[in-house]
Amino acid sequence: MELTGLHVLGIIITFLGVFSIGLYSGRQVKNSRDFSVSSYRSGPFMVMGTILGTMVGGSATIGTAQMAYLFGFSAWWFTLGGGIGCLLIALFLIKPMRETTLETIPQFITANYGSTAGVTATLFISLGTFLNVVPQFFSSAALLSSMFTLDFRLSAAITALLITLYVFFGGVWGTGLMGIMKTVLTITAMIVLGTAAVVLSGGIGAVTSYFPSTPWFSLFGRGVNTDLASAFSLLVGILSSQIYFQAIFAARSLRAARAGTLMSSLLAPIIGLGGIMVGLHMRMHFPDINPAQALPLFILQYIPPLFAGILLFTLLLVTIATGAGLTLGVSTILNRDIFLRIKPHTSENTSLLMYRVFIVLMTLLALAIGLIASGEVLILNWGYLALGLRGATVCFPLLAAIFLKDKIAPRAGAAAVLLGPVLVVAGYMLPLPIDPLYPGLAASIFSLAVGYLIGPGRQPPG
Repeated sequence: MELTGLHVLGIIITFLGVFSIGLYSGRQVKNSRDFSVSSYRSGPFMVMGTILGTMVGGSATIGTAQMAYLFGFSAWWFTLGGGIGCLLIALFLIKPMRETTLETIPQFITANYGSTAGVTATLFISLGTFLNVVPQFFSSAALLSSMFTLDFRLSAAITALLITLYVFFGGVWGTGLMGIMKTVLTITAMIVLGTAAVVLSGGIGAVTSYFPSTPWFSLFGRGVNTDLASAFSLLVGILSSQIYFQAIFAARSLRAARAGTLMSSLLAPIIGLGGIMVGLHMRMHFPDINPAQALPLFILQYIPPLFAGILLFTLLLVTIATGAGLTLGVSTILNRDIFLRIKPHTSENTSLLMYRVFIVLMTLLALAIGLIASGEVLILNWGYLALGLRGATVCFPLLAAIFLKDKIAPRAGAAAVLLGPVLVVAGYMLPLPIDPLYPGLAASIFSLAVGYLIGPGRQPPG
């Protein structure tokens, strides 16, 4: 189905609203601290906007509908696990994190386990975060292909340009302010689309009678080993993601940080349910389509053109904003934990410039990987891989640094930071009978347990 004039009008209306917020957010950035943590002025809705603006991207919408089209309710783990992760952060981590003067996760690792561990964490966190940018290219390309019948490579190139422009001038102000607007649009869109899918399918009873309960209505429809690993990937990945803690550091108060994180924990699973219902409907009625196009094709097929244009641009905004938020997280780590360590006396203007240089470099590299891999992928698998790699690197070392401060031998902490991701990467290269995340997390926990029994012994090396 081709776009009509009303589709285009809906797209233009939504674009103008987002563009206006983008101009405003860019004017708030006067120095590098504004760019990275908005000078600690964020309220609860901006905290929520930054968190959901990153979490609820192409994987949570287009990718969830794609996986639901193929496997059913096991697609819920991405947003359900994300919601549980945000709940754990709100309940247990916000207060101790905000009581420090540190700003990035590698700074926590360095302060407790030494500079070598900090550099190792920086490299693997950056790699894991960067890998999560790649599925945004696949999601955006699937969307643009459905809308304009574009070649995958051209769609991916357009995505790279949009990601760069989105965050280039706004930093956290851009991801936060536009994240609020995007979150409102996305929640509304996914509730409307999910409800429409149920109604058009003939009701919940018709859906449940059409599909066998297993695997379609099981959270472990792809197998306990696979889906439980997906759940763990989300939990440890959320607890190890720089952009979520950046939103917490940017909050004007502990109360604002906790409120924004709790709202995120409630809303993320709702968004996932909408994508699942759309995926199931499209499987019932269009069993031969490209699964990655299930959500955009549903919109084009069933939604009135003006509103369809608004929803299509919302989905595009979702994928672009998530890619931008993740890119911002990587650029923050590379700038503060590598560049400023090498050149500690850098001026504010140069530091701000380096943020933007890293953003461009990361986006171009993600584009190159997307082009090499092509678009025939399961979008959520990239998200699980990225989150699992980050989680295996720093989740348990970070928790130990917070709750067992000065009780872990630094060398054991450094070993945990290294062994976890190395075993995850090795596991993907070897035919293991279990998901590679399990041995990675087990090695991390074992190293920290040994370090606790040994005791700190001495202060972490500088």
